[in-house]
Amino acid sequence: MIKQEIEKLNKEFLDKSPKEIICYVLDRFGTSRTILASSLSIEDQVLTEIFAKNSANPRIFFIDTGRHFQNTYDLMEETSSRYGFKYEVYAPSNEQLERIVSQYGPNMFYESVELRKKCCEVRKVEPLKRVLATADVWVCGLRREQSVTRSNIELFEWDHAHDMLKINPLAYWTEEQVWEYIRSKNIPYNSLYNKDFRSIGCQPCTRAVRKGEDIRSGRWWWEDPDKKECGLHVSNVVKEG
Repeated sequence: MIKQEIEKLNKEFLDKSPKEIICYVLDRFGTSRTILASSLSIEDQVLTEIFAKNSANPRIFFIDTGRHFQNTYDLMEETSSRYGFKYEVYAPSNEQLERIVSQYGPNMFYESVELRKKCCEVRKVEPLKRVLATADVWVCGLRREQSVTRSNIELFEWDHAHDMLKINPLAYWTEEQVWEYIRSKNIPYNSLYNKDFRSIGCQPCTRAVRKGEDIRSGRWWWEDPDKKECGLHVSNVVKEG
């Protein structure tokens, strides 16, 4: 997909709803080659509801790092039952996981940014590469408002890291818009949000957010804000292909 076409799509869909964007993508690229990434966040729950109601066989995947909160697994069960689909679950390589934990210990991510990223590489990035190899388009719940590392994302992007089209239907939504949609559709969400969590990942790397802190301050809170990505969403995504 060329730069001009992506720019055209971003202009054409700027005022369209996430549902309109998703329906367009499913119709153009097909349900078997379009896949939704879900961490069970409120954003991903919004997109899951839209996917499930507009596709007979939605492809929605979850990366099981082995370190998630039990609340996340409970929500996964509830969501699957509510909308009548099965998540595609991808997990890290046992061999790679055994090697890094044996070498660096189970809490390696607290020691340095480099070791934290190494943990994310094995637990998240490698499984992601496997699932994306089965698709042409991946849909994500990223929003510009979430962090400094996401402030320039667009609705349609060419992801050079994975050589495929990446769609962010909620790119311009605020957190309040997400909650309004959740409430209006009675969509299930992680109970940790009721305890001041605003971005939920692996249990050892997630805490509640204090008053006045930004949305992702509870993720890897010991690191600088401009380093708070796990490698699933690289910063060199550009708007051309």
